[in-house]
Parts: sequence; C-alpha cells; structure tokens
Amino acid sequence: MNHFSPLPEQDVLVKGIRIHMAMQEGNGMPIIFLHDSLGCIRLWRDFPQQAAALTGQAVYLYDRQGYGQSQAFSTQYRELDYMHREADTLIDFMDTCGLDKAALFGHSDGGSIALLAAAKYPQRIQAIITEGAHIFVEDITLNGIQEAVELYNTTALPRKLAKYHGDNTDPVFHAWADTWLRPDFRNWNIEDALHHISCPTLVLQGEEDEYGSPMQVQRIQEQVSGPVETWLIPGAKHTPHKEQPEVVLQRCVAFLQEQ
Repeated sequence: MNHFSPLPEQDVLVKGIRIHMAMQEGNGMPIIFLHDSLGCIRLWRDFPQQAAALTGQAVYLYDRQGYGQSQAFSTQYRELDYMHREADTLIDFMDTCGLDKAALFGHSDGGSIALLAAAKYPQRIQAIITEGAHIFVEDITLNGIQEAVELYNTTALPRKLAKYHGDNTDPVFHAWADTWLRPDFRNWNIEDALHHISCPTLVLQGEEDEYGSPMQVQRIQEQVSGPVETWLIPGAKHTPHKEQPEVVLQRCVAFLQEQ
C-alpha cells in the first residue's frame, strides 16, 4: 500500500466542547470515521486517506471528548446510554462542519454509535459500515476486557496509549474497562433501536474477534430494516481495517460507491 501523509488537524467547538478533528476534502457524500473505545484520529493510521483516494469522497475524523487531543471527560463515569449520547454528539459535529448527510464507518464502540445515529437520525445518515460493533454484552467481550485490564496493569500498554491520548490515557482506559465490567452494564442492549435503521448497512467482523461472537453480526442483520450486507472476515480479529486493510478497503469502497 502507498503511504499517505497525515491529514490536517484542527480543534472545533461542538456545543462548547473542544473537539479535535481532521478532514480531507472531496466530492459527493462525506465519510465520517468513528473510532473505537481506546481509539483516536491518529490510531486510524492512513486508512481514511486510502478510502478518500479510492472513492474521491471527503473524509472526516474526530477524537470524541476525553480521547486523543480533545477536551478531557467531564466525568469518567458513564451512564448506560453513553453511546446514545455520542450519537447525538455526532450530529452536533456534523452541524458544526456544515454536513447535512454523511456515511459512517464505525469501529467497535464507533460501530455501535453509527448504528444508534442511523436509528435516531435517519434523515442525516446515508449509509453505515460497522466493524466489530456490539449491540449486547457477551461473555467473550467481558473476558477480552478483563485480559486488557491485566495487560494495562502489567505491561507497557499505558505508555503506548499515552503516545496518542496524553493526559487522557488513564481516564480513557478506565472509562471503557470500568463501565463494561460494571454489574449493571451486563444488561446493556441496543437491539430495540435496530429496526429504525433504514439506510444501507455493511456489517464487518473478524471471524476471530476476541471481543464479540458472530451472533452480533447475525442479530444486526436480522433486525435492521434497510438493506444489510454482512462479512465475517477469515483470519481477522477485532481490527480488520489494520489487519487486512487491502481487502477491507476493497469491500467498503465497493459498498460506498453503490450508495
């Protein structure tokens, strides 16, 4: 793959919160990339630039509040509806950027947020791609998070994450791990939103995803009202866009060009 230069980055105010973003101009429907539970703009590497080059479409990325270089969390404690609130913030971000409609590519938590945004704001979301999205809590998810906690406590993982999140590192990690491992979060479930999704949807997941079973994909496919394509990617884990970028890009670009 060709190496692409980093996208220009800037800060914007979204409902009074300082949000760090990056973008590349293009034609047609813009694509917004929504990062995972430990992610940020820079952890996408050059995958968005690759997508922009192949589609000709504009791409937008942002660090959610508390992540990367955005403003710190107002509180580290998360209510059960925190991803619903992030779907609202996505629309506020679109308004700030002057975007009437967009396609979404969401990874992990970002995929769940994409589903909720498409359900809550069908007139604003033209298509969605989810990668490793969760719609309910599974034992495999909790086991994976418990293993991540052990790595965070015993390895150089905090230092590696600090390269991207700086002072936000500890809050980012614990907001994720502590929330998902809370007893009350075991009942978190967003399946009741899925039938409100009418836009075209592409659901990706690695066959060896350490944070979710194929049941996540199956139940999204069964309950979304609009057209759905699914792809369980052989040999891939939770981050197919990094593990197998060429094949993931090819499938995603083909999907987006049909919309």
